[in-house]
Amino acid sequence: MPESRHRRRRNRAGPGRGRSAAPVTAPHSRRRKTNWLYLVASAIIALLVIGSFAITGAIGLLGGGRQSGTSEQYVEGIGIQHEIMPTRDHVSEGQSVEYNSVPPTSGNHWPRWSNCGFFEEEIPDERVVHNLEHSNIVVSYNLTSPEEVDQLRDVMNDIGLANTLGVTRFYSEIPPGTVALSAWGVSDTMAGVDKDRIVKFFETYAGNLGPEGNITCLNTGTMP
Repeated sequence: MPESRHRRRRNRAGPGRGRSAAPVTAPHSRRRKTNWLYLVASAIIALLVIGSFAITGAIGLLGGGRQSGTSEQYVEGIGIQHEIMPTRDHVSEGQSVEYNSVPPTSGNHWPRWSNCGFFEEEIPDERVVHNLEHSNIVVSYNLTSPEEVDQLRDVMNDIGLANTLGVTRFYSEIPPGTVALSAWGVSDTMAGVDKDRIVKFFETYAGNLGPEGNITCLNTGTMP
């Protein structure tokens, strides 16, 4: 049977209708969505990278590039080991404590610890023992000339860890001309200023050797 003109027109129009119904904008929408997700992901990654640099820089400022030493126990050849005293309680401010070494390396102590820094006056043993308990290093000196005192001050300024984990004080209880380093249960006494020994002591014990963990002594405080 001959095909009617109406049917031929309907068949010719079919392809045209199929082309006009195609979602011509869909690829552009997907592309815009992909670009948006890429931008968001890139921004998050950039923020994380910047944040990591900021944290690293803050750590460097606080600890001279390092936050603690390398050992939580005595290391043979770096100082000498002392017996830990049986108690490490807080006693009233002003109360005297008898220690088993000079300078002391453990024992009872006052509730407030000392600031970090270099001091030309004496700081009581009962105060700095609290610093030792919290992994600080105490440098006691009885040097006989201003030049030697300045030499020790320069050494301490060069030790990054001493800025937050070190107390340097004049101490009349050791022989004239000597410097004594103290950590919890460890000490090292030397004639004059031996920079290499002082640096090694800090690198080994500062921030690590002590039963109450690592605190910075930038400010005085009272522990419970």
